[in-house]
Amino acid sequence: MAKKLTAYQHLLEEPIAPWARVLLVAAMVAILAVFTGPLWTMSFRSNQYPDPLKMAIHIDHIEGQKTEMRDDLREINSLNHYIGMRPLLESDISEFLWMPFVVGFFALIVLRALVFGTVRDLIDVTVLFTYFGLFSMWDFYHRLYAYGHNLAPEAAITVEPFTPPFFGRVKIANFWIESFPGGGSYALALGGALLLAALLLALRRAWTEQHAASATAAAAG
Repeated sequence: MAKKLTAYQHLLEEPIAPWARVLLVAAMVAILAVFTGPLWTMSFRSNQYPDPLKMAIHIDHIEGQKTEMRDDLREINSLNHYIGMRPLLESDISEFLWMPFVVGFFALIVLRALVFGTVRDLIDVTVLFTYFGLFSMWDFYHRLYAYGHNLAPEAAITVEPFTPPFFGRVKIANFWIESFPGGGSYALALGGALLLAALLLALRRAWTEQHAASATAAAAG
């Protein structure tokens, strides 16, 4: 048991493989690409809006499609007012304050693993990033649920509490609402996939080298 524990400790302290470092560079670029596009996009189509209202959720702000004729975010908030839903205000969404810093933190610890890292560092980064991804999806769904279930009772139009779609196309009242990931979310998913690939490659190399060292020691003995 003590030998296995020692071998495991040595495995964690092995430096990461060169190709794993290449994947870490790609992962860092992918993670930072979240700042270049929306995390999520939503559109609202009805008979009154055959050209659907469109809204994009970025890492630090919300924006609606704007034309000479209308401001989609303003239109969406006006429609929400009629059914008693709170307006979508950036000041009410705390995630816009901390998420950019969290993404920047992950870029830094990926860089640290790239320059100084061992298998242990890479495991830590991958586990933390996976938790961040799962928490972010839960947090977004919770936001959607809260907006659709905390309706003002004195609203002009009464609707049953609902949850706007997290993913896909759903009809609510007379609106078809579509909700899909944007480029920023795909960038984060790619970053996570590259981290996992780098970890598997690093583990494979460390495991192979450890077994080769053990075999050499056994032959010498």
